[in-house]
Amino acid sequence: MNVQILSKKLITPSSPTPSHLRNYKVSWPSMFQSPLLYLPNIFYYPSSTGGDNIERSKQLQKSLSEALTIFYPFAGRYIDNSLIIDCNDEGAEYVETQVSGFLSQLLEGGELETELRNRLAPIPHRPADGPIVLVQFNMFECGAVAIGVCIKHRAADATSVFAFINAWATAARLGVDKVRTPSFQLASFFPPRDIPTFTPNFGEKKVEIQKRFVFNSAAISKLKAVASANINGSRQPTRVEVVTALMWKALTMVARAKDGRLRPSLLVHSFNLRGKTAMPVPDNSCGNFTNPALARFTADDDENKVELHHFVDRVHDGIRKRVTDSAKISSDDDLFSSVVNTKTEMIEAFHRSDADFYMFNSWCRMPVYEVDFGWGKPGWFSAVAVPGHNMFHFMDTKDGDGIEAWVSLEEDDMLLFQENPDIKAFTGQE
Repeated sequence: MNVQILSKKLITPSSPTPSHLRNYKVSWPSMFQSPLLYLPNIFYYPSSTGGDNIERSKQLQKSLSEALTIFYPFAGRYIDNSLIIDCNDEGAEYVETQVSGFLSQLLEGGELETELRNRLAPIPHRPADGPIVLVQFNMFECGAVAIGVCIKHRAADATSVFAFINAWATAARLGVDKVRTPSFQLASFFPPRDIPTFTPNFGEKKVEIQKRFVFNSAAISKLKAVASANINGSRQPTRVEVVTALMWKALTMVARAKDGRLRPSLLVHSFNLRGKTAMPVPDNSCGNFTNPALARFTADDDENKVELHHFVDRVHDGIRKRVTDSAKISSDDDLFSSVVNTKTEMIEAFHRSDADFYMFNSWCRMPVYEVDFGWGKPGWFSAVAVPGHNMFHFMDTKDGDGIEAWVSLEEDDMLLFQENPDIKAFTGQE
């Protein structure tokens, strides 16, 4: 199927940004510091909703212009080698495309081929001073549409990304006056500081493969039961904990099959700090406010601890430690120490030749299936393959009870991972 670009333009804010808001300081508590990294995603809307897609696109452009007035830093440009966005109102990139074929054809089997799926989202490889927001409006022959959105990570974490997209949808459906105004005051809590950067170079790795593994509600209930039977006390693991643990266990077995021995590993899991610290940070704060939870598998010490519940315990303890440590953060200095310590540990682990490094990012409970631009909620939502190694993205299944895990591994690792008995059993592949 062919994706043909029909038009490309910049959508500027409907009202100019006041001069006193021109220089926006970027909040620094985030996992990555690369200005080039984008958070891409695609929303799919079936043709059954009807309507004229050209008119829809016009409405999207109008409401995007209005939303950018409220989320004014997103219409600016990041100043390279700094922590500042120039809120110059240059705008977001908006591309219209025509896709040959039908959306239903592409979704046969429940997912799109990676190459084609990536063509439905804007190309995120841009210069540091490129647009912060990239939008691609794809129109299918059947009348269905897919909206790809990429937002620069330096300007926003996942919570902020979906807050913006839902605000844009609200403006399109109900009017911009119904949009909740975000707070852009994170930098006042956390003035810019020099911190260790973490921008892994994945370019020298082998061919990366991305696949989707679906854990439905029944599989997750069974996983919880298996794990709970061996956990001391009455603690019930969460669905994110059990799916993370199962995948970590499988990855450990993959590493052993390749290396002939158990290898140490560090697991990094995204953690939203909003509402978790002792500081009065508004819950609608826009920007980056994350500090990942860490968990270790030490191989020698853990040689006899390779059952599911052992990995559940490690994941749970890592998240619990982050919760406990975050609750003690009452000042900028406290947060700075916490972020620096975390990033230093990540950097050290990443550069150890004998240790494996796994990065998990959960978008579960994010309001991705609430994005209604006026023609209904999306029929499906998907991730986009981005350069990365040993990266895992979780998102809800449409019913909200299961987890879709998007896994990026080197090709030979993926072949072993997808054949792991636990992965096959709990994703319905047996």
